[in-house]
Amino acid sequence: PNEPNPRATCIIGNGVVIHIPAFLNELDTLTQSGVDYENRVFISDRAHLVFDFHQEVDGRQEDKLGRHMLGTTKKGIGPAYSSKIQRNGLRVGDLQHWSYFERRFVDLAESHMRQYPGLKIDIKAQLEFYKSVAERVNGMTIDTIEFTNQQFAEGKKILVEGANATMLDIDFGTYPFVTSSNPSVGSVLTGLGVSPNKLRGIYGTVKAYCTRVGEGPFPTELDLEEGSPGLHFSQVGAEYGTTTGRPRRCGWLDIPQMKYSAMINGFTSINLTKIDVLTGIPQLKLAKAYKYKGEDLSSMPASLEVLSNVEVEYEDLPGWTEDISNCRTFEELPGNCQRYILRVQELLGVPIRWIGVGPNRQDVIDRGEGWDLAFAAGDV
Repeated sequence: PNEPNPRATCIIGNGVVIHIPAFLNELDTLTQSGVDYENRVFISDRAHLVFDFHQEVDGRQEDKLGRHMLGTTKKGIGPAYSSKIQRNGLRVGDLQHWSYFERRFVDLAESHMRQYPGLKIDIKAQLEFYKSVAERVNGMTIDTIEFTNQQFAEGKKILVEGANATMLDIDFGTYPFVTSSNPSVGSVLTGLGVSPNKLRGIYGTVKAYCTRVGEGPFPTELDLEEGSPGLHFSQVGAEYGTTTGRPRRCGWLDIPQMKYSAMINGFTSINLTKIDVLTGIPQLKLAKAYKYKGEDLSSMPASLEVLSNVEVEYEDLPGWTEDISNCRTFEELPGNCQRYILRVQELLGVPIRWIGVGPNRQDVIDRGEGWDLAFAAGDV
């Protein structure tokens, strides 16, 4: 059940920024694990490149902020998107035209060294590396816009995965403590080149509690004290950042944030994960609403000054102690677990179709198409 799907084709869309050395290393790891990725992994010729000096600049910028740091992963994502927006970045497809790539790379590298005194880039060594891998990368580079739309026209099933979360969206999130792109439903259109009428089910994946890596306001955050629910979430849920390994901040499930995300993305169903992590906590809380200076807030505030000072209205629910990892139907779950899920569903106004009851891929309850608005509307 944990083996990759041999029939799946993977696409890295035009909206992604990609660090070629790390990407090729991941592919080599797949090969070492016995996974054949040939003709199954393709990169958009329009995807922008993250260079090593983007990563160094990212680290410098973050360190310079000191106690006001944003919590970036220092992987060069922000500086790479900056190059894209400034229109001096390079794209994957540029490797197919070496003289053009070489000239643009030199210009970009020299521009960065002028902008950041002390930054040293071995232009010759970098160009040698990219020339050495160009053939390999070019073999995976295609027009993913044409490919994706063609696959859709042929009736293929297409699953689009977005990273991060709506609250880290450059436009909708807790700016400036956000990522550098739009990890919300709009990126499916702009990051793949497909039209809105091609979207079917839109599924929001959310844990049964809140987590966050890095800085920024976190209204329901809990202390990680011995015996606290926050430490329970952290330890039982193994809450460490995927990219950085940093411990995640943990808190109670935040319904106002979920409703805001559901409004923006138009979720047809929810995938509620890690409900098993709540097992053993006697009293659970749901963040039901925000108040600011005594007034109810009807949506997420844009101002971090407001969000940092909201009063959270909680609702208490009884917990459960039973092991739920072997449950495969909703009815098998303990009564208090069912009540927690149903209350989240009621407050959110979006059906919860999938429920994660354990760490393995098969540890999921699927309540069926009746709990998916895409099917309920007859749009399959």
